[in-house]
Amino acid sequence: MALIGRKSFQFYSSSAPASRSILMTLSKRLSFISAQRKPQNCSSVAMRMLCFKDKSQYMFCRKNHVQLRMQSLSVNETVHLCGDSGSSTKSNNVWTDEQLFFKKLNSLCTSKEIFDFLSSLEVMSDTMASGALQRISEVEVDDNGLKNPEEVLENEVFRALCFQFEFESSKLSNTGLLNALQALIKLRIDPQSTLMASLLSEGKERLGKGQLTVKNLCALGESLLELEGPSCVMLEQIVNHVQAKDVEKWSPREMVTVYKMLQVTAREGERYQDLLSRMNSATLTIVSQLSPKFTSIILNSLVVLHQTQNVPLVTALCRHSVKHIPYFTGDELVNVLEAFLCFGRRDQIFTEALETHVPKSIFTMHPQTVSKIMQYCCQKMILSKPIFDAAAEGFISDADRFTTDQIAGYIIPFGTLNYLPPSASALFRKLETVLRARLSHFQPRTLLNLLHSCVLIQRYPVNFLPKIFSPYFLQQLQAQPPGLDRTVTSQLTQLFLTVTLECPFYEGPKLLPKYQVKAFLRSHSSLDVHLLKRVKTGLLCLLKKRIYFASEVSTPYFYTVDIEIKLDEEGFVLPAAQCEEVHRRIALCVDGQSRFCINSHNLLGEEAIKQRHLRLLGYEVVQIPFFEIESLQNCRKMADYLHRKIFPHTYGLGC
Repeated sequence: MALIGRKSFQFYSSSAPASRSILMTLSKRLSFISAQRKPQNCSSVAMRMLCFKDKSQYMFCRKNHVQLRMQSLSVNETVHLCGDSGSSTKSNNVWTDEQLFFKKLNSLCTSKEIFDFLSSLEVMSDTMASGALQRISEVEVDDNGLKNPEEVLENEVFRALCFQFEFESSKLSNTGLLNALQALIKLRIDPQSTLMASLLSEGKERLGKGQLTVKNLCALGESLLELEGPSCVMLEQIVNHVQAKDVEKWSPREMVTVYKMLQVTAREGERYQDLLSRMNSATLTIVSQLSPKFTSIILNSLVVLHQTQNVPLVTALCRHSVKHIPYFTGDELVNVLEAFLCFGRRDQIFTEALETHVPKSIFTMHPQTVSKIMQYCCQKMILSKPIFDAAAEGFISDADRFTTDQIAGYIIPFGTLNYLPPSASALFRKLETVLRARLSHFQPRTLLNLLHSCVLIQRYPVNFLPKIFSPYFLQQLQAQPPGLDRTVTSQLTQLFLTVTLECPFYEGPKLLPKYQVKAFLRSHSSLDVHLLKRVKTGLLCLLKKRIYFASEVSTPYFYTVDIEIKLDEEGFVLPAAQCEEVHRRIALCVDGQSRFCINSHNLLGEEAIKQRHLRLLGYEVVQIPFFEIESLQNCRKMADYLHRKIFPHTYGLGC
């Protein structure tokens, strides 16, 4: 017969004095009798010993919950409840000892140590008991669930605790009730068990009676979110109770929990905008107190609730997140990056923190986290060589276990930002190996984006282009929303032009004319109109007449030239409208800041391939980058600069 302890194991509610509490004794020697043995007679010491047959079973459900099945007490077995367990002095000592209890409890690191500790106690409050369950869940539960289910769930002390929480739920304090519920959820106890049903029922009853504080409401809300998810109808009732409370007095944890509940009840925040506004203002005052987890959750909630107008809070949270980068989990960092992207944030200190963290952690980071970091850099046009070099090493090492979207997430930024890492040869060998093995697994649009990014940096996927240009693949592209839009057809056309100009040995299928665009899609922000105007003014000063150059010229080769100058065989400038006797064509690429990576002189992939192709098509390409002319203050200096750039070997133009 297994013993719980030498002394009686009692509960009292921490919400009432001990003299008024109802104590339940499980016995000096509470035993679980084997189903194969006859139950022994119950004898009375200070009170009657409670015995029941051991038909309790623990079963694992599909969702990794643990199902607790206890046989009800027989009609002959009763629970004797006693009133006062001792003098008021003893009761006060118990209350004083709660701090010592939790100090000792938090120092224990295994469930065995915790159970041994509990077995040594004479009496404890429901708050202490629920705290013990929470500590067990902390030390025994990891990302894969309960580490030692048999050692925990079949332990007599654990069963005794569960028994009392189930049958004494109405006598528990709010804190004891809700803390126990949260701990049992974490321990994967089956939500359909009578134990969980009893605790949930009691919690909902107290909610309906308005007996719960903000802390209690948040604890119940967290439990319902975990058990029932966004579809839980009780969450709205909890939020209705919460919005009547004083937001200024909430703890960071309570604030975070309400944000999470609003995500699923308010969506865009229209119904609870007043509550959200009060919460946003209050949160701004406690940003410095937020942990990495809380910072991530609130940023995620602001994204889901479309709080784009709350610039001060978003700014403060984004700045605060910088110091937490080494401590974010993968999912938390993804939430933070999503917020940066959603709210249009870009912070140099944040990038520098990533550059320090990623190279050191690349082989332990989840591929989805690295993929999101690369997406962030790509969309913000941040060419971070430490991050990109580390990502390349991570891809070479582990790409076989990546999803197709993660593979694309790693590689596409290299092409978009026009960067080849030191390990480029190994990187693209690995990519080709992965593509050979898993080509059919890629969604059509993802595959096209991936291969198009490769040609931007002169990595030619000739082995896979027959698939891309095949009628079947084009039909798949057309069937996948948004279909063959301008972006898709521009990518297809650029792939076709690339193999035509740069891979003359390619003999596979070609892209049919009906899938080709007449001109490549241009971003409105790619042309710096102010910079173009300054260059045109300088050319007018240099060439004397406007007829000698043309701007934004469409070519027969899909590209648009910023400024075109035509020369005859002797090097004289011809009128832009003249088509005969043209011996040379000069294409001026007026490259503003939007065509470069941020804080860099590195051209983006789209502009690099354009200039490369224009040269192959016979143009003399002259690049006019913003950083070379931003300091030129007048027309004469601009004209002198253009003379040196366009006609470096002539003293006069002879126009």
